Amino acid sequence: MRVLSKDIKDSNGKEITLSGWVHRIRDLGGVNFIILRDRSGMAQIVTNEVLDLNVETVISATGMIHENEKAPKGFEMQLTKLEVLSEASADLPFPVNQDPENIGLEAILDNRMISLRNPKILSIFRLQADLVRYFADFLRLRDFTEIKSSKLVAGGTEGGSNLFEVDYFDTKVCLAQSPQQYKQTMVSSGLERVFEIGQAYRAEKHDTPRHINEYVSLDVEMGFIESEKDLMTLEAEMMEYLFRMVRENNQEDLDAWGATTPDPDKCRDIPVIPHDQAKKIVSERLGRRIFEINPEAERVICDWAEEEYGIPMVFINAFPRKKRPFYTYPEGLKTMSYDLIFRGLEITTGGRRINEYKMMKETLPKFGMTEEELGDYMSIFKYGCPPHGGFAIGLERLTQKILCLTNVKEASLFPRDRKRTSP
Repeated sequence: MRVLSKDIKDSNGKEITLSGWVHRIRDLGGVNFIILRDRSGMAQIVTNEVLDLNVETVISATGMIHENEKAPKGFEMQLTKLEVLSEASADLPFPVNQDPENIGLEAILDNRMISLRNPKILSIFRLQADLVRYFADFLRLRDFTEIKSSKLVAGGTEGGSNLFEVDYFDTKVCLAQSPQQYKQTMVSSGLERVFEIGQAYRAEKHDTPRHINEYVSLDVEMGFIESEKDLMTLEAEMMEYLFRMVRENNQEDLDAWGATTPDPDKCRDIPVIPHDQAKKIVSERLGRRIFEINPEAERVICDWAEEEYGIPMVFINAFPRKKRPFYTYPEGLKTMSYDLIFRGLEITTGGRRINEYKMMKETLPKFGMTEEELGDYMSIFKYGCPPHGGFAIGLERLTQKILCLTNVKEASLFPRDRKRTSP
């Protein structure tokens, strides 16, 4: 029966079988070492036989386990039997067993089918998978229901032209920018609290380390709130939970990138700064006036938060009406909306939504929109909808900032941008 490499310490003095990939081979003059890689880590296999194996060949190795303090986890296998399950070609297009820090991002992405075998790169997606699980676990414990909505839509609820059109039989439809309409529908259905983990698409012609055109959106919507402050409280508690779980369960993934999470306890101290005040803080620190919270401002405001509050995160709220979608609940010339900035990057946008039919009808002309354009969306409000709001977290951006990666594409399994649609 196959044993995983992480468990060989429990098999000391026993004959077992390991199966995995040949990660590295070392020839030390008559003694040969195979470093075998499987889903749980690495194991060292020693033999006196001459080896004719290419890196990445898939093998099954049988032998006795004994202690060796120089081996991974302090144990190694003395080989007695080797079976090749799938031979790898010698012309490996990507150096799987080298540190990717020394390899350009384009080379990593061009060879994505193979570069994902690199343990350091793969650790990104081990962590990311766990972030998704922690996110869902946190919300289920608070009586949220998971939903799955269509990604083929007739138009964009959020307005704008950043939509991808696709052929749909004899008509055109769009790829969804967000599940906004469906989240609000399910809140008003009586579920009250819902979340979704799914793809989102933005046809924005960016080419920056911050943007991709397809990403995973962690969406939350909650009924019976009073303002965006209820959402910020929920998200701060969520961040505390996520960081605590990562520290407890993903230390190896953090160590692979030399990364640390913020102190989970400090999430209770994330500052909440109105938009105008945030601009003032940044202007004072830069020594010149700024007119919007741009990428430079996001970096500056997070540095300020870390110095003043001990955590590199800031909630910016009270955005001007013109800077938010039509459905955002107004409060004078401001809105009940917010962004969460983490280590110099916006990872969340959220806020309370308009829930009253009359207010929505009065709002649409101010944004050059009509009730007819929105179709079924308006029925949510026409037939009774509780005060509600929500937010969305970009999974790749969250992953990027936890591991301090330089480019969001590193945190996407198969990134899609203006130039890349394969592999």
